[in-house]
Amino acid sequence: MNRLVTAERALRTAAPHQLLDAVRRVLTDQYAADSVELYLADYGLTVLQPVSVPPHTLQSVSVHNSPAGRAFGAQEPYVETLSGDSGDDAVRVHLPVTVRGDRLGVLTVTLPDGEHADGCLGELAEIAEVLGHEVVVAERDTDVYLQARRRDRLTLAAEMQWQLLPGRSCSRPEYELGAQLEPAYAIFGDNFDWSATADRLSLYVTNGMGEGIEASLLTNLAINALRNARRAGLPLADQAALADQAVYAHYRGRCYLSVLMLDIELATGRVRAVDAGSPRLLRLRRGAVEPMPFDAQLPLGMFEETDYVAQEFVVEPGDRLVFVSDGVYDAASPGGEAYGATALTRAIQSTRLLRAAEVPRAVLRELSGHRGRPVPDDDALVVCLDWRGR
Repeated sequence: MNRLVTAERALRTAAPHQLLDAVRRVLTDQYAADSVELYLADYGLTVLQPVSVPPHTLQSVSVHNSPAGRAFGAQEPYVETLSGDSGDDAVRVHLPVTVRGDRLGVLTVTLPDGEHADGCLGELAEIAEVLGHEVVVAERDTDVYLQARRRDRLTLAAEMQWQLLPGRSCSRPEYELGAQLEPAYAIFGDNFDWSATADRLSLYVTNGMGEGIEASLLTNLAINALRNARRAGLPLADQAALADQAVYAHYRGRCYLSVLMLDIELATGRVRAVDAGSPRLLRLRRGAVEPMPFDAQLPLGMFEETDYVAQEFVVEPGDRLVFVSDGVYDAASPGGEAYGATALTRAIQSTRLLRAAEVPRAVLRELSGHRGRPVPDDDALVVCLDWRGR
């Protein structure tokens, strides 16, 4: 039987919590692997956490300056040569574990020699991809992989927010998306959501008021109301109106939520947008960064039965859209200076060569330098959309 088929069957029939054991057995038996390890990106996207069972735990490795981190960032296999005492050069192959553009982590496989690795690198990359799909499915039935991602303990509000997200990156021929929340382990109000069909991409960037559990509950209500309206086939403005009614019915104007909503036609790049509050959008086109002007409309749930109107614009192939919450552009330096449009423009320019999935974390690193302290006072959200078109 083909080795790749054997690996796929082993992963698909393994218990949800035993995927690593299954892939280890196959790679040891079929590919003569000396060792196999799975690392998953932590919530802060700073380290790769090992999937292991205590007390046999491994050290996490940096996303930024390690061989595994190199494979994770470039989204390409990276082969590391290991010189042995016998003169034989074993190799350690680091393979990105990614599902439809959502970067989960890295599968690291140690093989006896480089020639052996060259002959099976393509198959190993496919096995890593299959493993990623099985991890996503297995997370419905086990906490093993969600626990492995935690460098620190999540607050309850952060737990609720991360469970609400569609992923942190996504790619299709027409576009590539990346997003990140900060502080990753204590986020409470900011959120993003996206969904695609054959013809359209829906993208929401939200900024909820309040702190802690109350902010998370507000965001959960609003996001699920928006999803409910979207899945009912309602147009964008009606989605906003329905979610507005749901939030107002519960909070009676005491709490409300800002949202920037986009509906993009994949064939044409035509965009309908509803700007209901504080998230902002900047466009990088042919090297120039400019804010996208929208007619300001009321946040969801501020008043009863608010009417919303969609505006239109067109994205061109090569455009980059960067969405930020007020925790980014209002972040203050130690001297009290807001981050603002100038610094944000500079950050977008300096990250223009990065892939969309890497941009949010890079912008947030720049923001951390401006704040002069690692822990922000407010949630910070960055979403990056690279538009390629058809």
